[in-house]
Amino acid sequence: MTVTRRPVVAGWFTGDDEADFRLLGTRCTACSSVFFPRADDFCRNPGCQGDGELAEVPLSPRGRVWSCTDGRYRPPAPYVSDPDTPWEPYTLVAVELDAEAMVVLGQAAPGVTVADLPVGSEVEVVPGILNEDDEHVWTTWHWRPVPAEVTR
Repeated sequence: MTVTRRPVVAGWFTGDDEADFRLLGTRCTACSSVFFPRADDFCRNPGCQGDGELAEVPLSPRGRVWSCTDGRYRPPAPYVSDPDTPWEPYTLVAVELDAEAMVVLGQAAPGVTVADLPVGSEVEVVPGILNEDDEHVWTTWHWRPVPAEVTR
């Protein structure tokens, strides 16, 4: 049987290649506001006076930890959580992208804990797996610390 890789939410990130992996947002051509999750119907900036189009843009691949916490509860859909298996906590990270002037949420990569993510530390977005079954691998994004030797 062939296992199909599927994004948890189509259009929110590029494929599975770590070297080119990016979150995808949209930018209003009238006011230059950037949105993630993407906006496809209209500009969500209440101050925008234009009738600009929304263009897809890749977001910065790196940012700084704005905040983080341990997820010690079973999350709601679309996260898959089998009540018959022991719950494993995960780390949720809020990352500030300077170029886009926004904060983006996501899970930390497996094995990365709150202790690994001091506020202000640099992280990068990487492809991740949310869930697997016999037919599908559900892909998503994760944040992981940038090793000290490659930080800017």
